[in-house]
Amino acid sequence: MKRREFLKLAAVSASLVNVPALWAKRSTPEIAFTFDDPKTDGGAGLSWQDVNQGILKALDKRKIKSALFVCGMRVDSDAGKQLVAAWDQAGHRIGNHSYSHRNFNANGPSKITLPEFEADLLKNEPLVRGYPHFVRWFRYPFFKEGDTAEKRDGMRSFLRRQGYRNGTATIDASDWTINTRLEHRVQSNPNAGLSGYRDFFLKHIWERAQFYDLLAQRVLGHPVRHTVLLHHNALNAMFLDDLIAMFIERGWNPVDAEWAYRDRVYDSQPNILPAGESLIWGLAKETGRFDKELRYPGEDDVYENPKMDALKL
Repeated sequence: MKRREFLKLAAVSASLVNVPALWAKRSTPEIAFTFDDPKTDGGAGLSWQDVNQGILKALDKRKIKSALFVCGMRVDSDAGKQLVAAWDQAGHRIGNHSYSHRNFNANGPSKITLPEFEADLLKNEPLVRGYPHFVRWFRYPFFKEGDTAEKRDGMRSFLRRQGYRNGTATIDASDWTINTRLEHRVQSNPNAGLSGYRDFFLKHIWERAQFYDLLAQRVLGHPVRHTVLLHHNALNAMFLDDLIAMFIERGWNPVDAEWAYRDRVYDSQPNILPAGESLIWGLAKETGRFDKELRYPGEDDVYENPKMDALKL
């Protein structure tokens, strides 16, 4: 090969080194919206039917299928059955979120043993497994997956034996604490303006999505199909459509939960203690390289309440 041809080929080869990075930059981020804790007591002046319909309407408008993680004690009634049935009939996946919503990492009087936690999952099954769109996805309450190796590994083994996979999420957030503030405001003043809660909600979810998306690429070296944890509440009934629109306007693609969970990243089981938090948080913690950036817990009201206080929300 002539020297000129060799140098030309070498230059072409060198230019290809950065192609994967360019692809990653140009790829459209994907996000699935998933929901925890459906309940039949409504909130912020809305009935549970209003809340249910508001969220389902927003999802239907965008033609995306979600996943509803059902905590049995909140829907163990005829009304609860109607609520979950509406999601099933709309084609959304129905997952298991335990019956009693207990913290698997708790100590003291709230401490729960591995056999008790396993039994609580099984107690919830009769309330969800009869729906045609039931899937064996289990989401740990509070994203807490065990404070000891025995509990963590024991529960993971139990899930495998029962045919479940972990219904974790890559993006954790605190929409629930914003909803609490909104409900209190409406209770004290039914005619109060709520745009401040909407704006804070959208900003909060966007900031957490950006944090976990960048962290995922730093930890894994490639993008993932994201799932965000939201809750079945008045806040989402009012503003979910705005939230989805924001992600679309900023270049993200809303996808079905089932498609998101096909990403192999959801097979990961971070070797950390205490176990839990969002999947990306756990994978970052496992590397030992991000300890200065990872707060514990990953998300909580203590981070958002001071910001809302400052805004008088």
